[in-house]
Amino acid sequence: QVQLVESGGGSVQAGWSLRLSCAAAGNTFRWRCMGWLRQAPGKKREGVAAIYVFSGKTFYADSVKGRFTISLDNAKNTVDLQMNSLQPEDTAMYYCAADCRDLSSPMNPAYGYWGQGTQVTVSS
Repeated sequence: QVQLVESGGGSVQAGWSLRLSCAAAGNTFRWRCMGWLRQAPGKKREGVAAIYVFSGKTFYADSVKGRFTISLDNAKNTVDLQMNSLQPEDTAMYYCAADCRDLSSPMNPAYGYWGQGTQVTVSS
């Protein structure tokens, strides 16, 4: 049984930083990619950052490039998202996801496993 558990969300002011962490448990050895996606009220779920498990190649949404960094610790089975210079438009529920369905499109919200989500709220 696979389980993804996120932590690190919260409420901050614009310009502050947060670090989200996702702990994975279960049969993780076949996963090819992991990602962080977010969904704001009334909006579609969108990819924020993704990483190939074996090569470490990373992908970012244009809106977060230069501010967010995704990192993977294979030994600990964790994937983190460092978020700097947060803006009100970053406010959303953030989800950790694993086992992307299309390796060529890891930013698409098509993953086999999802965490329960952690709320990030940024005030101006």
